[in-house]
Amino acid sequence: MAGEPTKTTTIRGQTLAFNEYGDPEGEPVVFLHGTPGSRLLSGLFNDTARRVGCRIIAPDRPGFGRSTSWPVRKLTDAGIIVANILDACGVADARLVGFSGGGPHALAAAATRSNRVREVHLVSGATPPEMGEPVAKQQRLATLARRTPRLLGGLFRTQAWLANWWPNIVVSQFTIDPQGISDTDIHLVTSDFIEAVKGGGSGAVTESRLLATPWTFDLTDVDVATQLWHGTRDENVPVDGIRELCESLPDADLTVHDTDHLSTLLAYRESFAECGTRDRT
Repeated sequence: MAGEPTKTTTIRGQTLAFNEYGDPEGEPVVFLHGTPGSRLLSGLFNDTARRVGCRIIAPDRPGFGRSTSWPVRKLTDAGIIVANILDACGVADARLVGFSGGGPHALAAAATRSNRVREVHLVSGATPPEMGEPVAKQQRLATLARRTPRLLGGLFRTQAWLANWWPNIVVSQFTIDPQGISDTDIHLVTSDFIEAVKGGGSGAVTESRLLATPWTFDLTDVDVATQLWHGTRDENVPVDGIRELCESLPDADLTVHDTDHLSTLLAYRESFAECGTRDRT
């Protein structure tokens, strides 16, 4: 399925783009990319999804990749986005997988559209701003997003331009050991970043601001089973915050690995395979 043309649907008069990976007849999974990120990141799971019988639906959130920007967006709009994508694909409900900045969007969708969500998986998921120790890098991004959004957008675009020649510029933002990542995965992660900001970076700017402010839903409204995967060496989202998040959710379990932000996602491929096999039995 990899390499199929990108599909689009319309929501609020705007274009929402998405790709599909894996088995077109398989168990549906909506994959929500990070911040910045795009639909291309789900290509990491294409072979696994095909093998275990999962159909991955991977949208570009507004302002990323080929999806048009929304001038005003709330975190709870994730429920509208997920429901729209499922309708476009003829799917009643699905498992949600949220990586990094996609994690809060997965939780928001579950809190507001629980009838469309079977369960939630958070992988290296971002935490509410009041949980865990502040991360200097994230604070800087939030400050730039509030005060000088054009400058932040320009920084993202500059990184994407440089990544065409030096992919490790991107990968090193998500892992402490770029040498431990395969060339294939480095290429895909880099392509994902470049695709994410090619339209100007408005999605990344919006979400940098959005995720640094109090979330606009109650965690107790997430009434579906939630599985969290996180790494003890994650410098983007320290594990203490994710432990607090796990305790705040009604039905959640946390699996901790000796991994960092990106390598947790790569390790999750095996857990994803096990979940897909279990769902088919």
